[in-house]
Amino acid sequence: MKLILVCGARPNFMKIAPLIRVIDKYNEGLPTNNSRLIDYLLVHTGQHYDYEMSQVFFQDLELPKPDIYLGVGSGTHAEQTGRVMIEFEKVLLKEKPDPVIVVGDVNSTLAAALAAVKLHISVAHVEAGLRSFDRTMPEEINRLLTDAISDYLFTPSPDADENLRREGIPEQKIFFVGNIMVDSLLNNKPKAEKSDILERLGLATSHQSPVKPYALLTLHRPSNVDDKQSLTRIIAALEQITERIPVVFPAHPRTQKKLKEFNLHLKSNVLIIPPLGYLDFLNLEMNSRFVMTDSGGMQEETTVLNIPCLTLRDTTERPITITQGTNILVWNDTSRIVEEAFNILDGRAKKGRCPELWDGKAAERIVMVIKTQSQSESESQCQPCPHQKST
Repeated sequence: MKLILVCGARPNFMKIAPLIRVIDKYNEGLPTNNSRLIDYLLVHTGQHYDYEMSQVFFQDLELPKPDIYLGVGSGTHAEQTGRVMIEFEKVLLKEKPDPVIVVGDVNSTLAAALAAVKLHISVAHVEAGLRSFDRTMPEEINRLLTDAISDYLFTPSPDADENLRREGIPEQKIFFVGNIMVDSLLNNKPKAEKSDILERLGLATSHQSPVKPYALLTLHRPSNVDDKQSLTRIIAALEQITERIPVVFPAHPRTQKKLKEFNLHLKSNVLIIPPLGYLDFLNLEMNSRFVMTDSGGMQEETTVLNIPCLTLRDTTERPITITQGTNILVWNDTSRIVEEAFNILDGRAKKGRCPELWDGKAAERIVMVIKTQSQSESESQCQPCPHQKST
């Protein structure tokens, strides 16, 4: 069996790392000449090319150096998708894998899946079935199209299964395996606890000292940062919130650019810092009083960590974080953001629980399904034709 695992942007790395860890562990127990070995190549499309948003994550997650780097860089959605397809097709023609594993919902996910399926190579989509039902989001288009052409659809939650069934996906293609982001979180939590990020930011004097209360903010979606009115409303909420608690803001380069462009200024009680690596950020997230974000992955992480989360969007493709977790949608509504933040600070935070199969074993289930299905297909191909005469 030969797999190609595709990553391209920061959210992908946390979903690829558990798969590689499980495959390597499986292969360790087999002799090198064993036909049951799972061979794989890691392809990095280069959709995120900034060091802080790519290479540092490879180090923190102990990912191997990519076998192939496509280096597509930045561009419009069409440019990125087209470049990945052109370059990835060359890899597929040379390597002839089966299947290709794509994760998440970035442009690289759709592009790699399209290139593979057009060459009649099967595609496995990890984190399938998530829907925000907002087609103005590029990620929603990527999710819909990738799921429509995939052969294995690995879902993180029961609502994702239902979405796929409504769209006519055959039941035999749908596999509820749990949330692979949680695999990375639980595996790396002990390492993240050793980070000295709190001391570096002046939020604690040592690992043993009490942590100064703070809220954590991330902001990067175009609907929030490219629209001056939306960004202004969020900043207005921060002005009120920071009167009661400081806010730490690892600022995405896109957001920093827009703040300058719109001539918007944050109060001194907002600590703006550069983007962080995975372990430092996870430590910051774990120790925060609450999180404000427009990130999909952080809605999941805060639910597992039981940290209150205010999502600065009006839709979510992860509704289970609302129905079962700690997540609340507040969009860019100034009064709503402030109201929910003050509820948390006044001891009225929403309580949540960890959803089914968010147990750190999603990657094991995925590898088992692919291995079992592949063996089953191989055995069926080896069966003699029922009409063939025996000799």
